[in-house]
Amino acid sequence: MGMSVTISEATEADAEQILKLQYLCYQSEAELYGDYSIEPLTQSLDSIKAELTTGTVLVARLGDEVVASVRGTVDADGTARIGKLIVHPRMQRHGLGGRLLNAIERQLGADGTTKSFQLFTGHRSEQNLQLYRKHGYAPVRTRRVNDRLTVVTLAKDSDTRAYVASA
Repeated sequence: MGMSVTISEATEADAEQILKLQYLCYQSEAELYGDYSIEPLTQSLDSIKAELTTGTVLVARLGDEVVASVRGTVDADGTARIGKLIVHPRMQRHGLGGRLLNAIERQLGADGTTKSFQLFTGHRSEQNLQLYRKHGYAPVRTRRVNDRLTVVTLAKDSDTRAYVASA
């Protein structure tokens, strides 16, 4: 009998597993853009621990192993910013990224003050772009970082009724 994946809020005890998973997951992004100095590959353990106290961090577990994670915060203007949605390579393409995205949206929108959701990815990250479009996000801005990378910001409005009803 196989184990099922569960999604819950991360704790400080998860920080090291999140960091290791993040390092693994962002290797393909670094290769895609030819830049191994990207922030997810240089972030410190202390920085992740700080994010656990200042925002919402969710993890997906298979048994005791953290196999996916996502982070988010809500600005004073009601914009929920979602970041670092990561799924272990062996768990990708099975709907886990979408489940985590739905879960963080529910969590960030639960109090009814969230007006919109926003996230970003690189212009060559087709799987990410496809996932975000599938979940209702549309490009709202692009910013050229250098010759290799253009960051695409995507957003969607919040339907606060859906989050209040499911809370």
